[in-house]
Amino acid sequence: MKKLFLYFLFIIIALQSNAQTTIQIFDKVLYFDGYGTRVDTPLPPAGVIRHQNYLYARKMSDAELASIGSTLQMKVTVKASCDNYDRIGNVNLALVSKDSSSYNPKNVPRIELGRFITPFMNKNIKPDSVPYLFEINNVALLLRDTGIINHYNIWIELEIFGVPYAANTQVAGCSGRNDVFFGSLVFITNTTPPVKSNNILMPMSISANFNNYQVSATDTIGKTTKTFEVNIPSDLTDASFYLITSNHGSNSGGEEYVRRNHFVYVDDSLKLKYKPGRISCEPFRKYNTQANGIYGSTAMTPSQWQSFSNWCPGDKIDIRRIKMGAMTAGLHKFKIEVPDAVFTGSQGNFPLSVYLHGKTSGTIDNPLDTVPVVITPVDSISATVKIYPNPVSDVVNIEGKGINALMIIDQLGKVVYKRSDFVDKVIINCHQLSSGIYIAQLNINNQLVYKKFVISR
Repeated sequence: MKKLFLYFLFIIIALQSNAQTTIQIFDKVLYFDGYGTRVDTPLPPAGVIRHQNYLYARKMSDAELASIGSTLQMKVTVKASCDNYDRIGNVNLALVSKDSSSYNPKNVPRIELGRFITPFMNKNIKPDSVPYLFEINNVALLLRDTGIINHYNIWIELEIFGVPYAANTQVAGCSGRNDVFFGSLVFITNTTPPVKSNNILMPMSISANFNNYQVSATDTIGKTTKTFEVNIPSDLTDASFYLITSNHGSNSGGEEYVRRNHFVYVDDSLKLKYKPGRISCEPFRKYNTQANGIYGSTAMTPSQWQSFSNWCPGDKIDIRRIKMGAMTAGLHKFKIEVPDAVFTGSQGNFPLSVYLHGKTSGTIDNPLDTVPVVITPVDSISATVKIYPNPVSDVVNIEGKGINALMIIDQLGKVVYKRSDFVDKVIINCHQLSSGIYIAQLNINNQLVYKKFVISR
């Protein structure tokens, strides 16, 4: 019992800590002409592989994987060099055999973790770089899953396609050059370890063509419809599809800027309808320092933006999660349709990535997803919270002003009670809970407060 208590005390301390770990995957690696001859010099940094002029990869070390906590953010920074137009970039995760020191991206399972659009940047004008921040907590579970990391090395890819030809004449200092962007990538994680097992990862598509004029990109020529089948090996207690699509190309009258309804079906049941695009691209104007592109010289209203554009250079693309809950083992069908799409002159594409993440026990959701990642206990606030009686045998009373959310966590870290519609007082029936030590985690004005109580019978 003493050992269990010390372990639980350690968990409490870890929850209360606001410590974060930063893992630098890439630091200002230089990208080159995506259409040009492969660049051999300068060499990439030590430990980094240049698969293509636009695709770099690095293997995560065992120590880096062991430092991943229960939350994960991904920050990409793109710095201007000699490409002043908008391009697509993305971050991928590759599962590579343990006995391989390198790999061919076409021959290994890969998933896309995040996608972004570079702005129209002039390297001589500030700001000359743009940050993109992604919340990818579910990936923390994958990076610590023993079934995955015991069988595969984890490689992270940063892909930024660039072309220097316009900048060669439009940007001072870029004449004759073939370098296009600098790219950096860091992971930011907390110190609370996630559940390490019971995850099922099923890559389905990564940046695949999705249009209505290529045989491999559509179920039927003339229809923008794509169907994938996924054979789940075990019953899942919780599962989600993670989907990324974005429009590009097609020129005037095509699909790059047009807002179209997307429909997603699973086993022929409609699960998601969405129309890509922001309310306004104005928040990204400051990064578009080159006088071209869709931004123009003056600010536009949200209605003006929505009349034509779902494409904001300098923005990240949404990662759409389709929550499925429990799923049975066997064959399932995932279908996406954009019935109104018109690819003028057989130009343009909606690069499509999707994967399935499931759990054979437990859930994908992290309890911390609903509260701030940085945990800051405040003694003065804590003093205003009352829990009584303590110890408790049947019902416990929790009182406090300004409480936004409450979770009760048992000795194993499991959330046994949760609510977000808190009032100044709540009474919780403890009859179904076992005797032992519990923690009440309260969100008060976006700060976390912890109170311990004991159930004793």
